[in-house]
Amino acid sequence: QVQLVESGGGLVQAGGSLRLSCAASGRTFSSYAMGWFRQAPGKEREFVASISWSGSTIYNVDSVKGRFTIFRDNAKNTVYLQMNSLKPEDTAVYYCAAGSFGGVTSKYDYWGQGTQVTVSS
Repeated sequence: QVQLVESGGGLVQAGGSLRLSCAASGRTFSSYAMGWFRQAPGKEREFVASISWSGSTIYNVDSVKGRFTIFRDNAKNTVYLQMNSLKPEDTAVYYCAAGSFGGVTSKYDYWGQGTQVTVSS
């Protein structure tokens, strides 16, 4: 069992930066791939980025390439999403998830409660 708690969301102006954190409980964190997803009002949850258990493999959706970076610290049981050059269309609730590496929700077994990111124009 893994419990995930996201933090770091907030209100930021377009062009600004935020760093999201996702702290995991349990001693098996390092055995899971981790992912970040987001959901805007009225839209389906969409994939943002995934990182393998070792951190050696990363997969980002095209819309965030060059702006967002996913990384993890297995010693701290934490995965991060560094978001730069934010745009109003990045506004959403951001969720972290633990499971198998990939870009679909069905690959992930555990989910956090989400953190709101709002980007003003």
